[in-house]
Amino acid sequence: MSILELKSSFVNLQDHIEYPIEGILSKVLLKDKNCQYTLFCLAKNTEISEHTSSRNATINVMEGDGILTLEGEKITLTKGVFVIMPSHALHALQATDNLCFLLTLSATDN
Repeated sequence: MSILELKSSFVNLQDHIEYPIEGILSKVLLKDKNCQYTLFCLAKNTEISEHTSSRNATINVMEGDGILTLEGEKITLTKGVFVIMPSHALHALQATDNLCFLLTLSATDN
């Protein structure tokens, strides 16, 4: 279930940030046939193992710290960092502190 509807609307993302004691808490904000917007909150020391996605993606870091390994390159995640990931790009993530980001998955040109 999405937090938002596909109409003119808004949400303050800060109001939806909550960290689990361990692991990942994700909240789908909006999902349609073209895009999915999901707020991810990762507890400190949480890891997401190496994987790919069939969709293009962006990560917009809201708060916290982490390391994203994207196609072999280590990217430091801190507040304000914006990452573009093309579909099928190999990536993994480690939260070095509590970490919150907005993940957007979008349709590919394929």
